[in-house]
Amino acid sequence: MSGIVLSAAVRQNLLSLQGTADLLAQTQTALATGKKVNSALDNPTNFFTAQGLDNRASDIGNLLDSIGNGVQILQAANTGLTSLQSLVDSAKSIANQVLQAPVGYSTKSTSTGALGATATSSNLVDGTVIKNGTVLAIASTGGGTATSITFGANESLAQLNTALASNNLIASIDSSNNLVITTTNDAASSTIGAITITQSGGSTLALSAGSAPVADPVSQATRTNLVNQYNAVITQIDNTAQDASFNGVNLLNGDSLKLTFDETGKSTLSITGVTYNSSGLGLAQLTVGTDFLDNSSANKVLTKLSAASTSLRSEASALGSNLTVVQIRQDFNKNLINVLQTGSSNLTLADSNEEAANSQALSTRQSIAISALSLANQSQQSVLQLLR
Repeated sequence: MSGIVLSAAVRQNLLSLQGTADLLAQTQTALATGKKVNSALDNPTNFFTAQGLDNRASDIGNLLDSIGNGVQILQAANTGLTSLQSLVDSAKSIANQVLQAPVGYSTKSTSTGALGATATSSNLVDGTVIKNGTVLAIASTGGGTATSITFGANESLAQLNTALASNNLIASIDSSNNLVITTTNDAASSTIGAITITQSGGSTLALSAGSAPVADPVSQATRTNLVNQYNAVITQIDNTAQDASFNGVNLLNGDSLKLTFDETGKSTLSITGVTYNSSGLGLAQLTVGTDFLDNSSANKVLTKLSAASTSLRSEASALGSNLTVVQIRQDFNKNLINVLQTGSSNLTLADSNEEAANSQALSTRQSIAISALSLANQSQQSVLQLLR
């Protein structure tokens, strides 16, 4: 109020008291909020620098949720791969049971030809039994390699069997000196391929056409049961691959995953999914009466299962590597957020001990200022006493 006149001493003490009150208010605000910089007015440089650090920490914190989801997606896929590997191993066990089961045929395909009294296992060719230059050709049997044998002067039964092995055939001489060619267990369901004999000067070797194999009902019933067990496992492979998802993303069913690790979107990781149902693993349902009839069909299935197992292990390794990378980046981001928030706090947070001491000092100063103001007013009171 302009109409009121204050002495210089009173005015000076009043200003000092106002300044102390302002400082005390700042100190109390710092104690209440825990910050020494609460607005740009307190310290523009520190305030905006801290705000930038806090904003970056917040942006990275928002990314942690998607990174966490990515970890779970990878873990779901890895869990699925583990289960798929167990199912493939179970299918292998079933196929191996076929190899251990009795031959599925009571009589295998056989071709017989008379050799004569002079034939022995050590020497099938003696000039009269089988003429030199005779060519024995047998078409592919049970998926084997077609055989073409030219007899010379010293062919033995062992040499003949070496030549027949790749065509799933084995030769022997029976008690009547007949040359007997039979399919091996691997091709027990097959009939010996077409036989052709070529020689000059007349024929001394005649082999009958291969007879049809005769199935063993008990053994085939066992193999039929194994086919059904195998098909049940294949169905579970399909179901497991379909169920290995998290939050709608399935890396085992053709989906892909892209993760962003920094607030600028420049640091990313893209993971391409695979289709690992039975078809994607190169497996399929088997047919009763067609598959698992003999060792050869079981070995074909085992070959496919081994390839599927290799694919699963390779993908598990790749997923494990990606999971490690994502977890490392997740931990890095958490630590980086802590660094950013600590840096921001260093710029804005108040020292509670210091501010408490300041508050006590300012309270004392305020009391002294009030006393000084009272003393300054006493001079005017002395004048009043003179006027009385």
